[in-house]
Amino acid sequence: MNAELMKGIWKENPVFVQVLGMCPMLAVTNSAINALAMGLATFFVLTGSSVLVSLLRHWIPKPVRITTYIIIIATFVTVADYTLMALLPAVHKELGAFIALIVVNCLILGRQEAFASKNTVKMALYDAVGMGLGFTIALLSLGGVREILGNGSLFGIDLFGASFEPWIVMILPPGGFIMLGLIMLVINYVEERRAA
Repeated sequence: MNAELMKGIWKENPVFVQVLGMCPMLAVTNSAINALAMGLATFFVLTGSSVLVSLLRHWIPKPVRITTYIIIIATFVTVADYTLMALLPAVHKELGAFIALIVVNCLILGRQEAFASKNTVKMALYDAVGMGLGFTIALLSLGGVREILGNGSLFGIDLFGASFEPWIVMILPPGGFIMLGLIMLVINYVEERRAA
């Protein structure tokens, strides 16, 4: 696999390593389906905008580059928002304003400025796919654990039956912070063991 693609999944994971995109990470990961929908929407926006910014990088004047990137990103967010509204209205309602906030996600704007605007379309695509997959995996791992512990289900499917006592804190904002901290602890422990 390409190194640019792989770095976003583990070595430079946007959530667990770079600590970017925390607002949607903590806000929408109270269930696996919400986490997956937000991850896929962000993946689509990041990939589409990276390809377009890379294609247009020689024609975008430097003084208006950030404004141009935001317009490109907003266009892809609008497509993702309307697609989600049409295909999955219940999930769209759950995610609410967080879909529109993808426009100002520092992960996406940062990848345009730091990578897509300086590299070929192929390299920008590899970078965007890797970072998008890393972001989606991070959201899904956090959302899955929080839903299992907070509701006793995964993707709405009951796992433990009526006798399960849910940990309500896991579907509340503090549960997001707790699980994010624990996952980052495990990742850092694994990295330190690997380095030793």
